[in-house]
Amino acid sequence: MFSFAADRAPRRPSLTPMIDVVFLLLIFFMLTAQFTRDHALTLRPGGGAAADYSGPPRLVAIAPETLRLNGRPMTLEALPAALFELTEAPSDLVVLRPDDTADLQRLVQVMTALEAAGFTQLALVED
Repeated sequence: MFSFAADRAPRRPSLTPMIDVVFLLLIFFMLTAQFTRDHALTLRPGGGAAADYSGPPRLVAIAPETLRLNGRPMTLEALPAALFELTEAPSDLVVLRPDDTADLQRLVQVMTALEAAGFTQLALVED
């Protein structure tokens, strides 16, 4: 067997650059996490709320691009005003039915808009 160079002891890699990168990533994620603000929707488990329902129907069908209130096309901005015409008080029950193609973000947008308008009783149903 041929040996062209003398054997030398294996070098141990320096961990300093890796530790520096880990600390930089840690600082980056700590700073960016401060810019997000959590918002919670109040959800109450329930079922059998049909006994509390009174008045005209208030069914909001949620699709990815459109909203329908009792079958009539509606914009998100006009939805609270149209619901106020159908309710006696903001505490009346409003039924939300998302389409199979509607994503969760769309549902949260509608729920947030109705919550901001003062509607407190939102029922979520699925097909």
